[in-house]
Amino acid sequence: MSAVSAFDMVIFGGNGDLAMRKLLPALYQRFRDGALGQEGRVLAVSRTDLDRDTYLDSVRDACKQHARAEFDEGTWAAFSALLDYLRLDATVSSDYGPLAQKLTAMPDRIRVFYLSTGPDLFTVICDNLGTAGLVNAEARVVLEKPLGHDLESATRINDQVAAVFGEQQIYRIDHYLGKEAVQNLIALRFGNAFLEPLWNRSNIENVQITLAEQVGVEGRGPFYDRTGALRDMVQNHLLQMLCIVAMDPPTSIAPDAVRDEKLKVLRALRPMRGRDALNKTVRAQYKAGAIASGAVPGYVEEEGIDENSQTETFVALKAEIDTWRWAGVPFYLRTGKRMQERVAEVVINFREVPHSIFSDESPPAPNRLVITLQPTESVQLHLVAKAPGDDMRLRPVTLDLDFRRTFTRRPADAYERLLMDCLRGRLTLFMRRDEVDAAWRWIEPILDAWEQHGDAPKRYTAGTWGPAASSALIGRFGHAWHEEI
Repeated sequence: MSAVSAFDMVIFGGNGDLAMRKLLPALYQRFRDGALGQEGRVLAVSRTDLDRDTYLDSVRDACKQHARAEFDEGTWAAFSALLDYLRLDATVSSDYGPLAQKLTAMPDRIRVFYLSTGPDLFTVICDNLGTAGLVNAEARVVLEKPLGHDLESATRINDQVAAVFGEQQIYRIDHYLGKEAVQNLIALRFGNAFLEPLWNRSNIENVQITLAEQVGVEGRGPFYDRTGALRDMVQNHLLQMLCIVAMDPPTSIAPDAVRDEKLKVLRALRPMRGRDALNKTVRAQYKAGAIASGAVPGYVEEEGIDENSQTETFVALKAEIDTWRWAGVPFYLRTGKRMQERVAEVVINFREVPHSIFSDESPPAPNRLVITLQPTESVQLHLVAKAPGDDMRLRPVTLDLDFRRTFTRRPADAYERLLMDCLRGRLTLFMRRDEVDAAWRWIEPILDAWEQHGDAPKRYTAGTWGPAASSALIGRFGHAWHEEI
């Protein structure tokens, strides 16, 4: 693939955690792969007073630690020539003058503003960019999640950003959509003739989507305590994953064709309100326990967390989609911090065979399709086959597609892919405004039910799969989580 055209990428919050762990190492990797070329400029801005050399030292360390390929000094020397740093207070309009001088000195370039900041700064940054005359036809803005705290704040942000940037210039990023396994889920569904006819209520018993983390709040205590797992993970990551699994075939891979189908899924989600929301959701908070690295404190013992906090670090829920394709099929969503394993996966549980011809001692197990996003990316189809021997005894077998073994080319990291899509003007993997609005409309009644009924979070021990209530929730409907089968 040829290198992108000349561009300027301005990263607000350019010395923050996301920039150092993800964005800059991803850009270094793409440069090493030959996708960026020599005509790009990456300008990090922050209110921290740093000189360029000091900043480059920090970026160099970050790339050595976080880039996916082995660090190379020659590549770094060439890549670092593209980097610059500018002290800028995003809330002070006069600080945008030096930025304007740098950008307007080389016009007619793709211009990307990546807002690696809290959502409270999105509107003021966009307003100041517009006032400074920096938003032209080639300008794009990338908004990190969470986009607001509720529907009202998300609407306000979207309205104010839209006053400066057109919808086709706004890239609302969800990095899970950039993962290789998610792309392969789309390819599996719509690129194989045998699978799509099975993808409906007649053949699928239930769907499980899990995003489990072993980490705690990791220095984000004050932010996370205002947010919680439902807003931080379900409203965006999990619902976007659900859309990819459940959407009808789009007419093409074009951005609006795909996003139109995702929007239909969000609008078809059955609302959960009041007691119904309490019956179909579980919220919990981790207490002290142990993970692979050793003992860890409970959530309320973490730095920056109120000792009386009622913020959830775990959510499990049953979602239902009121369409002909999915009527009666439960979608179980689950996410949590300090879980037993770090795993992101989609599990499609197929129905049992309508009539078994085998003995009761050897019944065929239902088929499962497991799409794993992390820690490794793979697709597994669980089948049954005859075990060697004289008797007709069945045993489970697995068809396993491990991307690392199957493809010699290194797959791009999620941020590597999404950054390049932004530079190339590809919106397919980014959320449209009406998707964000529809997701908040479904999430808000759950938040309201928790608050109105005083639903305090249950407790689970760090290093486990969450509270027993999570297994009880899915068990009430005759199912079990993937790891319990």
